[in-house]
Amino acid sequence: MTEFLSEYNLLGPVIGLCTFLIIGIFHPLVIKGHYYFGTSIRWVFLMAGIVCLAASIAVSSIVGSVLLGVVAFSSFWSIGEVLQQEKRVERGWFPANPRRASRKKEADSAE
Repeated sequence: MTEFLSEYNLLGPVIGLCTFLIIGIFHPLVIKGHYYFGTSIRWVFLMAGIVCLAASIAVSSIVGSVLLGVVAFSSFWSIGEVLQQEKRVERGWFPANPRRASRKKEADSAE
């Protein structure tokens, strides 16, 4: 398939489209991840980034390697976005998870 894409000069546009879709998928992942798990979801993004980075180095296919690299660095970028999402929720731009907030209040009152 890479030969076909290279022969017709489609490799760049296909990688660009896939990159666009990957970044687009990470936006709701950050929002939903923060909603359900809070800022602790950043560790999942860190581990996913490390695994995808290692896989990117190990894969010999240029398309596979590039796309795994995009997923890896999108995961790393999402760590900062989770922290920014916390601020967006505090400002009221996004809804807070009432169940998670009540657990936090219970934990604070138990101390």
